[in-house]
This record gives sequence, structure tokens and C-alpha cells, in this order.
Amino acid sequence: MKLMKLITLLGLGAMVSACANIETATRNAPFETTPAVTSASVDVMAFAASGPEVTAPQAALSAFHITQINVDVPQSLKVSEANRYYPSGDIVWREDPLGDRHAQVKAIFEDALQRGAATLTGGTPVILDVTVSRFHALTEKARYTVGGVHSIAFTMQLRDATTGAVIGAPHLVRADLKAFGGQHAIEAVARGETQKVRITAHLANVLQQELSAGGFENPKLGFMQAINQL
Repeated sequence: MKLMKLITLLGLGAMVSACANIETATRNAPFETTPAVTSASVDVMAFAASGPEVTAPQAALSAFHITQINVDVPQSLKVSEANRYYPSGDIVWREDPLGDRHAQVKAIFEDALQRGAATLTGGTPVILDVTVSRFHALTEKARYTVGGVHSIAFTMQLRDATTGAVIGAPHLVRADLKAFGGQHAIEAVARGETQKVRITAHLANVLQQELSAGGFENPKLGFMQAINQL
């Protein structure tokens, strides 16, 4: 069935690929919460090789103050180490040494969400629970040729830090990011913009937007993004 879907998509490739360079966006369903939320723009600064620094406007980004972050990367997620343009699997990650990919992805999420949470200055203390369902970065073959899409998805849930009561319903976030390829990727690494640096900054920004009034808008990244949905 997946093969037939892939053949169908390839047949439509000429039409769909025209979307690849159009970065319009589709908004995730708003994160439903009980406390009032204020909107604010989010600026993410350039990132040095030592790690990204996320900054935010002086005004509070939301009514929340995140006191604890829990990240779960279930062991049921399949890891692929195949060096193909598009390997099957839920986790594809290569910038850390070969090892426990679940733990490596968890560390990336924890770092990113802590950076994003540091800018949230609202008064209501909450706990953020995140469960990762997909973390599909690029293989070596894709990164140094055609590039692609960092396909990332996770579910987030807020809980009252005092009572433990849930705030709103669990919320699926699709947080795709255009992935550099070829010479563009080489030049980005030379500037310190590794995949880890870019994804960490991206996820910090996603959290900030999710807890603003509008929510995060998942960009439309064309044919490769469509393949990721198979």
C-alpha cells in the first residue's frame, strides 16, 4: 500500500514539487487552554556554533510560567540508520555519534524547550509534558545532495504545577523545518548552523508560538513533506 502511495505521489511530483519553494503555512489546531493567553511576536537570533540563544520581546509571551518539562521519546519509535535518501523509521538522526538515538533526541528536545520556556514570563506556573512521535532529520546522503525536510511531530500537554490538573486537551504539533542540502548545507555548517543548532532553535520558537494566541504554523514544504506523511 505504501508503495502504491509512493508511486502515486511520484506521478504527481511535477505538480507538487512546484510547492517546494513556496513557504506558505498551515496552522496547527490552536492549543486550547483555560488561562487567557496574549499574543506576541517572536524573534529568534542568529546562532553561533556554541549554541543558539533565544530572545523574546519585553512583553510576556503568554500567561504561563513553565516550571518543569517532561520529554518522552517512546522506545516503540523505530530508529533507522540506513544511509538512503528517505529511510523508513520514526527517528533518523546522524549528528551525534552512533548510540542511543532515543536519548539523543530527548536531549535535543529538552534543550530546545528549556530555551523556549525561558522566555515565557506569565504568572501561572505549569508543567509541560511532551511526547515525541517523529524526529526525521536527514541522512548523510540526503544532506550532502538534495536536502529535504526535518519532519518533526510531538504531542504537548500542560498541567497546573500546583494541582497537577490538566489544562486543555493533548495537542499534536507538526513542526517541520526545511533542511539544507548540498553546498548550502556545507556553508551552513561552516557558519555553525548544524542540523542540531537549527532544529534546537526551531523547536524553541515553536514552543513560544504554541503558547501565544495564534499557535505555530507548519510550513508547506512541497513534495518531500508529502512523502514524509506516508
